[in-house]
Amino acid sequence: ITALQMETISDTLEHLLVAAHHHNCLTAGVYESAKFLNENPDGAVLCVLAADEDDEDDSALQIHFTLLQSFCYDNYLDILRVSGMRRLTELLEDTNNTNGNQHRDLHCILVTLNTIQLLHCQALQQVAKFCEESRSRYEWVPRLELQDR
Repeated sequence: ITALQMETISDTLEHLLVAAHHHNCLTAGVYESAKFLNENPDGAVLCVLAADEDDEDDSALQIHFTLLQSFCYDNYLDILRVSGMRRLTELLEDTNNTNGNQHRDLHCILVTLNTIQLLHCQALQQVAKFCEESRSRYEWVPRLELQDR
């Protein structure tokens, strides 16, 4: 995959996450995502595991990621690993955050099926195709880097 294709799929993922956020179709947080998947295993269409280089030494987070990845494999749920936590925060933090400085945990983000129109979203279809193509190249968890703007 070329650098331009990676940039395009990163932009597509950003578009998908923002659209899902606006449609109230995101579950954010490692614990919240695991709870959602346990209660509604067919209710998600994409799992995004986000970590920057400084998160790689967080053993607890890596264990959670391993368990979530295993669940996604077993339930045929597309999964992506991304870096660029600052960009994710820009995209998904509410500008009218009433909690002051309390930010949501964005290490795990599920795109959920609260609305049927999201299922037909072109961005979701493009990300799913990227995941499928990655699996065909034995890259089971494709990685993307979100760029700061």
